[in-house]
Order: sequence, then C-alpha cells, then structure tokens
Amino acid sequence: MARHARGFDTDAAHAHLARRDRKLGRWMERLGPIAPEPRWRQRFDPVDALARAILYQQLSGKAAATIVGRVEAAIGSARLHADTLSRCDDARLRASGVSGNKLLALRDLSLRESRGEIPTLAEMARMDEAAIVDALVPVRGIGRWTVEMMLMFRLGRPDVLPVDDLGVRKGAQRVDRLDAMPTPRELAERGERWGPYRTYAAMYLWRIADAASATAAPTKRSQD
Repeated sequence: MARHARGFDTDAAHAHLARRDRKLGRWMERLGPIAPEPRWRQRFDPVDALARAILYQQLSGKAAATIVGRVEAAIGSARLHADTLSRCDDARLRASGVSGNKLLALRDLSLRESRGEIPTLAEMARMDEAAIVDALVPVRGIGRWTVEMMLMFRLGRPDVLPVDDLGVRKGAQRVDRLDAMPTPRELAERGERWGPYRTYAAMYLWRIADAASATAAPTKRSQD
C-alpha cells in the first residue's frame, strides 16, 4: 500500500482552487495565501492527541488547558496514554476537573489502545482517510469531526472537507451569498470541484467565516 505524505503543496492547491472556483478565488485573493501548517512535519502521538481532543471538548481553550495541566500533574507525565492514565484512579481524575463522560471516554481510549485498536502514526501513513475515520470513531467521545481535524492539521491530508463544521458551512454561505448555510450534503456536492484540495478550501472557508463575523482571533480546532 502506498505511503501517504504528510502535507501538500499549498501553492499548487491555491492555483487549483482559484482556477476551478472564481467565487472562492476572489476571496482567496482578498485574504492572501495560507502558509503550510507547520505541524504537518512534526511527529505526534495519535493516542495523546485524541486524549487531548477529548479533554478540550465543549470548553474554552483556557479552561481545557488548565484541566490538561492538572491531569498531567496527577499522572506525572506530559504523555496521555493507557500506561500513564492508569496511574490515577477515577476519583483523582475527576478531582482534576475531568467530567464523568470524558473520564469514560479516556478509559475507553486507553482500553482500545491496550488492545492495539488505535493505529500508530506509522500505520496511519499507509491508511486512507476513510480507514482512519473507521478506526477512530468507535472510540467513545471521538466523532468524525475530531478525526477530520487530525487528518487536516496533523496528518496534512489534502482532500478532507468537514461538511458538518459550522465555520466551513458559514464560509461557504458567504462565498455563494446564500440566505442560509448549505446543508452538509449540499456542501459536499459544492466541494466536488475543490478536489483534490478540499482541505485547503476548508482552511479558506474558516478564514472567510471569521472575516465575515469580524472575529479577531481565528476559530480554534480540536487539534490546535
């Protein structure tokens, strides 16, 4: 099976999208180029990244960072894994600010890791996007969107379009001057012309949504 590179040529993606979609191209010219994501070249631990994504869910970045710091102190490690999380019982993790649902999700992630069900970074390099989604969404607390953020911002896959993301849908609404956001199905159909660089298109749609709402800070993702 072919090995998937991490990251892609953003200049080629920019030229492709500007040529295939004039409406999006005008926004791209206005906003300027988006540089390659630096984390595309950085090694990371998928289990640790998923554990942090779980802890960040439904919290502000500051609040989540505080809880993550407490968990790291409780387990005595900056690496969230089955072997380190097992150092603390449920009560101690709850005392660190981990909710009951997130605790169950962390335990499920740890169990699946111990069974070898979570692909390593090396294994992911030889898996397509659908296979990675199928491997990870059975984990409690991990949905398709969370996996898509990993695919885009950590693995650098070029052709991922998170159609359920509100920011992406708002950006598409702005590009096409629609009265309402497109449905996920409509966005998927609209995005066909952006392939094989739908990831780069989504990055612009987030920026367009932020610009339209005069947001000072960019929208945070689960892998930020």
